[in-house]
Amino acid sequence: MKLIIQIPCYNEAETLEVALNDLPKHIDGIDKIEYLIINDGSKDNTVEVARNWGVHYIVSFKRNKGLAKGFMAGLNECLKHGADIIVNTDADNQYCGEDIEKLVRPIIDKKADIVIGERPIDQTKHFSPLKKKLQHFGSWVVRKASNSDIPDAPSGFRAYSREAALKMNVVNEYTYTLETIVQAGRGKIAMTSVPIRTNAELRPSRLFSSMFGYIKKSMLTIIRAYMMYKPLMAFTTLSTIPILGGIILGIRYIVRLVNGVGGGNVQSLILCAMLIIIGVQTFVMGMLADVISANRKIMQDVQYKVRKMYYSSDACMDNTFDEAKDEAPLS
Repeated sequence: MKLIIQIPCYNEAETLEVALNDLPKHIDGIDKIEYLIINDGSKDNTVEVARNWGVHYIVSFKRNKGLAKGFMAGLNECLKHGADIIVNTDADNQYCGEDIEKLVRPIIDKKADIVIGERPIDQTKHFSPLKKKLQHFGSWVVRKASNSDIPDAPSGFRAYSREAALKMNVVNEYTYTLETIVQAGRGKIAMTSVPIRTNAELRPSRLFSSMFGYIKKSMLTIIRAYMMYKPLMAFTTLSTIPILGGIILGIRYIVRLVNGVGGGNVQSLILCAMLIIIGVQTFVMGMLADVISANRKIMQDVQYKVRKMYYSSDACMDNTFDEAKDEAPLS
């Protein structure tokens, strides 16, 4: 069984070696461990640090594309090189490398296909009280959207079996962490979490420039992912509000009309009709979105089968990664 540990990097020359040194060299049940970095348009000597350390594979973008694109590029490269298990961790050594064994154990034991590390958020000193509350709230929202019980949704410390990795498909450009949980939860992929440790902060987070920006992007990602996988439920909920408003106004108008005072309330009747029409149109949009979602599921199944054939083929080993691969085995 082969494990590849991937690390997305953007100007990580100062911290990358620390993170690499913390990674495990042997895990019971794993025959081979290899390492891969995704160089997301770094302007410093991140690549040189990785090469000097002995990283096996380096995928490079010519310009910064963001965490989500980098994650998927790394996932595809790991599949291409025959990974049975893929672990994603951070280049700032936020997560304790020894805990990778905890992450992969449920996959080795065939108890799960995705394992997400649960950080001790309340005990993390460099998290402000506001950030701790937002982390808990965000995870609760993701649990509801994904119908899962993952306690730490934003955690980037996670492991994927080969089967789960073949099914992943991130479409947003912000982060993969939330969307992949919603996708896995709604796709009935076996998913669990394990408690992990964190290290002292080496540098501030670069994922967001402000707390407001983090909240806005995270909520948009969750809503978009939920609407992709449960569109009829989402649009039905949205349509209920104007329809109920219209019904209440209609009943009010009828009651006043029966009592002989409805003649001067034509505006209420017009508003009632408009609200009901808006609600019905929203519901119809939900039905159309549900049909599109069904087609998307078919396309995902086709994509999964194509990727499975492609990555199990020897031919894929001869292909170079689009956009820039900074090359191969350095061991």
